[in-house]
Amino acid sequence: MKKLKLVMVGNGMAGVRTLEELLRLAPDIYEITVFGAEPHANYNRILLSPVLAGEQTIRDIMLNDVDWYAENGITLHLGKRIATIDRVKRRVIAEDGTTADYDRLLLATGSNPFMLPVPGRDLQGVISYRDIQDTHAMIEAAQHYRHAVVIGGGLLGLEAANGLKLRGMDVSVVHLPEWLMERQLDPVAGRMLQKSLEDRGLSFLLGKNTKELIGDESGRVKAVRFTDGVEIPADLVVMTVGIRPNTALAEAAGLYCNRGIVVNDTMQTFDPRIYAVGECVSHRGIAYGLVAPLFDMARVCANHLANFGIGRYQGSVTSTKLKVTGIDLFSAGEFMGGDGSEEIVLSDPIGGVYKKLVIRQDKLVGACLYGDTVDGSWYFSLIREGRNIADIRDSLMFGESNVSRPGDVGHEGFTRAANMPDSAEVCGCNGVCKGAIVKAIKEKGLFTLDDVRRQTKASASCGSCTGLVEQILMFTAGGDYSAASTARPMCGCTDHTHQEVRDAIRANKLLTIAGAMRFMEWKSPDGCASCRPALNYYLISTWPHEAADDPQSRFINERAHANIQKDGTYSVIPRMWGGETTAQDLRRIADVVDEFGIPTVKVTGGQRIDLLGVKKEDLPAVWKALDMPCGHAYAKALRTVKTCVGSEWCRFGTQDSTRMGQGLERALWKMYAPHKVKIAVSGCPRNCAESGIKDVGVIGVDSGWEIYVGGNGGIKTEVAQFFVKLRTHEEVLEHAGAFLQLYREEGWYLERTVHYIARVGLDHVKKKVLDDAQQRKALYERLLFALDGEPDPWHEQDKARVDARQFQPITL
Repeated sequence: MKKLKLVMVGNGMAGVRTLEELLRLAPDIYEITVFGAEPHANYNRILLSPVLAGEQTIRDIMLNDVDWYAENGITLHLGKRIATIDRVKRRVIAEDGTTADYDRLLLATGSNPFMLPVPGRDLQGVISYRDIQDTHAMIEAAQHYRHAVVIGGGLLGLEAANGLKLRGMDVSVVHLPEWLMERQLDPVAGRMLQKSLEDRGLSFLLGKNTKELIGDESGRVKAVRFTDGVEIPADLVVMTVGIRPNTALAEAAGLYCNRGIVVNDTMQTFDPRIYAVGECVSHRGIAYGLVAPLFDMARVCANHLANFGIGRYQGSVTSTKLKVTGIDLFSAGEFMGGDGSEEIVLSDPIGGVYKKLVIRQDKLVGACLYGDTVDGSWYFSLIREGRNIADIRDSLMFGESNVSRPGDVGHEGFTRAANMPDSAEVCGCNGVCKGAIVKAIKEKGLFTLDDVRRQTKASASCGSCTGLVEQILMFTAGGDYSAASTARPMCGCTDHTHQEVRDAIRANKLLTIAGAMRFMEWKSPDGCASCRPALNYYLISTWPHEAADDPQSRFINERAHANIQKDGTYSVIPRMWGGETTAQDLRRIADVVDEFGIPTVKVTGGQRIDLLGVKKEDLPAVWKALDMPCGHAYAKALRTVKTCVGSEWCRFGTQDSTRMGQGLERALWKMYAPHKVKIAVSGCPRNCAESGIKDVGVIGVDSGWEIYVGGNGGIKTEVAQFFVKLRTHEEVLEHAGAFLQLYREEGWYLERTVHYIARVGLDHVKKKVLDDAQQRKALYERLLFALDGEPDPWHEQDKARVDARQFQPITL
């Protein structure tokens, strides 16, 4: 049967979700063509703020890349804006003349940012915050300018302000109402949010009305002036004061529009061949700007395009969760209360927790949570279902886990994931309930968050339910969770998992990559860039001094023993024990910088000096001239041991942290590991060396030392867990070394300590290191044996098997 022609105008989240649902329901009905005005395929617009903050890239937030369209037979036109809809000929015409005929037309044109109609709005440096182009413009501005002003203290404005602050700008948020996010928060929660953001360095001007934007001689904005005469500097002005449905194309085609493209409950416009979804739509007089209602529309629209005709969109109750990193905030329903309603309030300003529940006629009609939002989705389901809560009113404020149910036994010992019924909604954006997630995990053998996202879409949009999805994943796998986690092969070259490969190397004393591949019947005789470095590490860590290290199976940084930079040059960081240096070493570094014309010298976060911009051919000479130990800043190895000055100098110091740090670094400095390892030693609980976010953190206390393990200060900061308290330097060296050797022996390649501990459990690590003194000593001795005689690659290049040919420039 000949396929019908479906054309979609707009390539955003709502439209593409409609296509995904349609392809699932009826993959063979339509020949689909998509026009997108942006040059990018479908990306997650909700996650623009992490891109602005430097936590993700456009690639990280891509939902459907161009390959997805090709795989599903969809003709994709990027960077093409539709200018005309010919409803008589049933044809769309792009600005560049491209045409496409349709039997059904889907409008997903989204919305346009509202720009305040004030003088100066057209100045350079005045932008909105709506798409990836705006995001990149802000990132570029942050590299050259200092003062940013965000006009609008709503959800989007605060995310923009937070991202610009993280980019190093001085940021002021201007907001006309008296508290932030007045549409989602009551005054108390709004002021708590303001305090949290002020602690991050943001400034706020509330109750301010913008009069004009002032430019300089070049035509760029330089200041913002308010109606009260106050003026503040501004090199960048970001307007986040609202959106308007993009109805221009629909109106030009004669479709009825009223604060949006008017649609009925089947998402059809007044022309039944033309559908509309997303922010461009007005349904029953309401235009929605949140993703969950848009996806509800998408499901109904796909249902009708598939000719099922049974779905009806009847509007949505919305909820809000803030995505600014480290701030937990949730609101839903009629959280401001009103006539005939009652309010239950829990307020703990010191603890940073505020909860307000609004009840009317024994039904929960609104919720506003700050600081503790774990029960937000449960409250939201109660609001949407309109359930009578009279029987749980006394415990309602304390969350779902404290609500007693008939037949509950030992209820308090379970996590929220265990307590949730299968019908409970987990992902509001995509309408995914717990039962659907559990079913997918069990039937498809899922064991990672990415797998769950691909199969169910849960946590794939705004990400606020990610923690709960992970809980469900862990709870569903139960005692088999660790076993389930080992089910994924190392790569496409083999069916063996990381653990199976490690076990085979140890059990059969495999000593070479080629021998290991033959023994385990590798599919590809040469392996790939994923499995060869892993195999090489497993061999040399399992059989030190016997297995042959293969430099060509290491990444470029470890082959060149320096850290490659984006311009092709390298950085060199000489080792300084515990961060302490001498005048002689500093003079030597300065001489090397002058001799080799090194353009940048920078102090690193680990208290070392980084020489940036070294030419590859100069690396051996730079190492020789420095005559300092290799810093291993490029390797999956111990990077640095960061220290504070400790009791030797600091009036607060309780222990000599510098000497302890130097001892740890000298003992462990040549240690390779599954991933980079960072250690810090603080001389007192003030923790100036940031020991709480290191792989191994040591903190001095009056009676000795506390050790913390499994911290990570990267994109997702992980606080280290308390491990043990000790009295002497020697005990710290032994316990820290034993822990790291256990990680070296059991960790999977490219697995940080935090993820290793999450996989095997801290109790497992304590049992091996703390509970068994004999085993601890054996682990530490194996580590010392492995490190004994390990060469310094900068000064023992032959022994370290450094290929000198790589440093010779190619001449043509």
